[in-house]
Amino acid sequence: QVQLVESGGGLVQAGGSLTLSCAASESIFSINAMGWYRQAPGKQRQLVATITRGGSTNYEDSVKGRFTISRDNAKRTVVLQMNSLKAEDTAVYYCNAHKILVPGYPYDYWGQGTQVTVSS
Repeated sequence: QVQLVESGGGLVQAGGSLTLSCAASESIFSINAMGWYRQAPGKQRQLVATITRGGSTNYEDSVKGRFTISRDNAKRTVVLQMNSLKAEDTAVYYCNAHKILVPGYPYDYWGQGTQVTVSS
């Protein structure tokens, strides 16, 4: 059981920056990929960014060039740096850990979510 605790959400003006952090309860070496997802009111949860154990990253098109995901294995933390924020980035942001428990059986763990509100 991987527990994830997010921090760093809040209210920011458009054009501003926020940094989200996700702390895992176990070594993230054991986790195949970690990432951030977001869910705006009335919309489905969508991928924002992911980073694999090997350090490969993937971003949703609308955040490319503005958001950066990174991981600190020693601190068991994944960080999402968000710059040039827009009103449409407003959502609850969730940390995700994707772990393959046994070959062929992946499992997703989720944090409780942190609210990001961007005022225009």
